[in-house]
Amino acid sequence: LEDITGLHARDIPIGDPETMSLFTSNKALKLLPGKDIGTNLGTYGIPEFGTKFVRQMLEDTKPTTFSELVRISGLSHGTDVWLGNAQELIREGKCDLSHSICARDDIMIYLIAIGVSAANAFKIMEGVRKGKGLTAEQEELMIKHNVPAWFIDSCKKIKYLFPKAHAAAYVIMALRIAWFKVYRPIYYYAAYFSKRAKEFDPEAFALGKNALTNRINEIERKIRDHQEVTNKEVDLLDELKIALEMVLRGYKFRQIDVNISDATNLVIAPDKKSLYLPFIAVDSLGETVAQSIVEARKKRAFSSKKDFEMRTSINKKQYANLVKLEAFGDLVDDDTTLL
Repeated sequence: LEDITGLHARDIPIGDPETMSLFTSNKALKLLPGKDIGTNLGTYGIPEFGTKFVRQMLEDTKPTTFSELVRISGLSHGTDVWLGNAQELIREGKCDLSHSICARDDIMIYLIAIGVSAANAFKIMEGVRKGKGLTAEQEELMIKHNVPAWFIDSCKKIKYLFPKAHAAAYVIMALRIAWFKVYRPIYYYAAYFSKRAKEFDPEAFALGKNALTNRINEIERKIRDHQEVTNKEVDLLDELKIALEMVLRGYKFRQIDVNISDATNLVIAPDKKSLYLPFIAVDSLGETVAQSIVEARKKRAFSSKKDFEMRTSINKKQYANLVKLEAFGDLVDDDTTLL
């Protein structure tokens, strides 16, 4: 994103209200809650906050501050910290997000605050964060200092706790990328699909809203009906949803063009409203072949489809896929037809 926008990540404001709102709604994206993309949130494609697991955490906790996002990051990276632990405590009203155990630091800082010596607080934290629980002496010490029973039980369930500083670093990164999603959307989607997308469906992407929606429904129906779903389809599902989000925001994908597309990166069209899909979006066409196309084009423009075949590493199946996608535009079949 720095490369394609010229903006330095460190110059991006961390506490921007519109950016923060993505973690509780998709209003900043000007989408209808829950209806357009199947979620009330705007965190698809945001590092650490885009998975189904973390989106559910966001739905449950409704964070509005940087501190709360750091706590969620800690929860999502721990083991037996959220599911069957903090999630239940919050739902039962025994504690809220700001008082639950989310990172290892929370234990030590809290215990010191209520009068436990720094040495003992540190030892308790270290034992819990490694999944060793509490010794009888440590539990007795905590009871003596009036530590709530739910806090003690929570410590006993934890198998691993994330460090708070690491969680904070993740959140800072996520917020900077989220800022681009709100204020520089075409660049955000170009960067996301260039660097993070695992799968493409070039036909559905280029056809737009209805094709994307139908493909999403098709895969989700197979999952719901316990039909066989390939790993490619599982990976593709999230990409389809992010692609649909982009289209619903007024942007679109342009089909692969042998004269314009890049090997792996999406190319921003001059209108700044659309993206050319890369060659690797083609089924079975890998990065090596994609690079061979770009390198051949750098030497001189393709004069015909036959010229394209002769000067690249393309095989018959890959060539047929490009023809099907109409990636050759108005290129003639053979140079002899120009004579």
